[in-house]
Amino acid sequence: MRLYYSPGACSLSPHIVCREAGLPVSLERVDLKTKKTETGRNFLGINPKGYVPALELDDGAILTEGPAIVQYLADRKPESGLAPRAGTFERSRLQEWLNFVSTELHKQYSPLFNPQIPADIKKIFTGNLERRYAFVSETLARQPFLMGATFTVVDAYCFTVTNWSKTVGFDLSPWPALVDYQKRIASRPAVQQAFAAEGLKV
Repeated sequence: MRLYYSPGACSLSPHIVCREAGLPVSLERVDLKTKKTETGRNFLGINPKGYVPALELDDGAILTEGPAIVQYLADRKPESGLAPRAGTFERSRLQEWLNFVSTELHKQYSPLFNPQIPADIKKIFTGNLERRYAFVSETLARQPFLMGATFTVVDAYCFTVTNWSKTVGFDLSPWPALVDYQKRIASRPAVQQAFAAEGLKV
């Protein structure tokens, strides 16, 4: 398998999952501005949507969208416990969380990276994040991970997105349980390996 990624982008989530599951995967960096990969390939020919992650399977098939990719990877190694078995209520609960992170956290950050968006508009999205993180923090005050006692693919995704708070200057300190969660996940060996491979500082 080959994972097309950009350092620290949402592609970090499936990268972490691969390392947590012990799945062999090669990495190919993508320049999101030029849409070229590090080997000179046209990324739009791989993923016409133009963004990472994209996972190229051994048979050449391409899978896109982070929540779909991390579930696929977890199902390749069910013994890893990174996702409940398909068809169970717990799997639907995992999908509920993945959808929440995707729509209510991930997409709230996107405008904060855009220098052309006025400050008063960014304040709206910051307020949205504050309300969403209050909910996440309430969950983490009761249990160590979003699904309960064990780390799953949704934690890889939530950690990745929440790590962007450093870049955009969003203060997490009002939610101590969330701050602790980020620190605990950052200390995981697989996460540290993924950061090192992408040239990032934990």
